[in-house]
Amino acid sequence: MSEITASAAAPVVAESATARGRRARAALRTVQVLLALFFAVASALPKLIALPAAVDSFAEIGWGDTGMYVIGTLELAGAVALLVPVLQSVAALALSGLMVGAFVVQVSVFDGENAATPLILIVPLALVAWARREQNARLPRLVRRGA
Repeated sequence: MSEITASAAAPVVAESATARGRRARAALRTVQVLLALFFAVASALPKLIALPAAVDSFAEIGWGDTGMYVIGTLELAGAVALLVPVLQSVAALALSGLMVGAFVVQVSVFDGENAATPLILIVPLALVAWARREQNARLPRLVRRGA
């Protein structure tokens, strides 16, 4: 009787682990989509269409329009790359680097006015970078094959 119970319990554990894995992957994908939407719409778009607040901020930093467009383009590229399977981890790392820079600028130029935002964004970006890290091994092979 204990053999029957043990063999019947094994598939239940495997199924729950699989279901948990599917839920975790779905949750991670949702985080990636939300991050991509944030970086594309709330962060890159105001810079790329030169909203007055973005123009003023970059003028105060001393980077002008060129810096604003470069940062906006990098954020938009990162947002798109968060949705491309082979680029997800690299994109999350790159956007984390941008957020470190944004934090430094917020603290040094704007007296920490919005310094929490980049720090908060680094947490889910780090999670995506870590969870999708296996893609990093595929990327150099794809680049070499394409070259």
